[in-house]
Amino acid sequence: MNDMTILLVEESGKRRQALASFLEKRGIRVEAAEELPHIAGPAAPPESPAMLLVSIPDARGPVMADLRKLKRARPSLPVIALVLPDAAEAVLPFLDEGVIDQVVHPAGPAGIYSAVRVEELRAALLRTNAACRESVRRMKKEHLSDVRRALELEEIYETTLENFMTALDLRDVETYGHSKTVARYSHVLAQALGIRDPKVLDNIRRGALLHDAGKIAIPDSILKKPGPLSAAEWEKIKRHPALGYGLIKDVKLVKEVGNIILCHHEKYDGTGYPSGLKETRIPLEARIFAVADTLDAITSHRPYRSRKDFVAARYEIIRNSGTQFDPRIVDAFCAMDAAVWEKIRFETTRLIPPVGDDSLPAARK
Repeated sequence: MNDMTILLVEESGKRRQALASFLEKRGIRVEAAEELPHIAGPAAPPESPAMLLVSIPDARGPVMADLRKLKRARPSLPVIALVLPDAAEAVLPFLDEGVIDQVVHPAGPAGIYSAVRVEELRAALLRTNAACRESVRRMKKEHLSDVRRALELEEIYETTLENFMTALDLRDVETYGHSKTVARYSHVLAQALGIRDPKVLDNIRRGALLHDAGKIAIPDSILKKPGPLSAAEWEKIKRHPALGYGLIKDVKLVKEVGNIILCHHEKYDGTGYPSGLKETRIPLEARIFAVADTLDAITSHRPYRSRKDFVAARYEIIRNSGTQFDPRIVDAFCAMDAAVWEKIRFETTRLIPPVGDDSLPAARK
């Protein structure tokens, strides 16, 4: 963690102390308060605090009006709301309005920690992207052609993209590392299909890395909902390819990257979304990614099922050849030994440290 300071606002002294201790153990500097102080005036330093973690027992209470004023004064201040499930629906309009940035359960330390990491990395992304844009602008203005500087900017972009997807993956501890794994699977599978252009291969890897970028705009109340989604919630989920496409095109977007982000949920038989594209109307890189994504999903642990081995994954992919997947890509995948994919998983999988903490008291009812 960096030197950022989080302001924790929680009425309960016991919960305030426990949550502050939990975060500080993980290298996060915390200032705690019983109620929301005046931190938006002209005398307030622009970077203090760097993030707000606030308990909201009632969305109709005065705290929401105070938060709205605060966001008007400091629109870039990340606000994470700690809200119980029975009050979550009332808070969602404020999420849509931009008064708050994330909604998490007050008794879920892992979710709170993940939300803090998401906002920290998202802020780093925005800072780095702004710095890159300014550097590029100066280079164009001065007609610079320094190759070394260009390579440094490219490295910054790579770090920015990886940090962005790390932030997204951290919203769900169970799928952490998914983006890096499918990026490598897609790169290797593209090579197996005869793609040799290094730029195209690199763009396929980047597109796979960023495929779920749009989910950063989907509320946790939908993304992490334990039960089945309503029709309205499912429609919001189905918007994430277009949301991701719109978000990433402002950072760095080339054809293969955009095609994967926008079309990674299209199916070969035309039953996918968002456009119901069929067969070769789906860009090749998106068809490649579909196989890579399913391979990782089947061979990864999920709370609702155990992971399967790569042999079982191969049978499942073959079974859906011609419906979900392009048969030509399935054939290329099957021509490769399972050990290739197992090695990639071993090399790319990353585990975050355990963040569960039983010391937090139960949330207020």
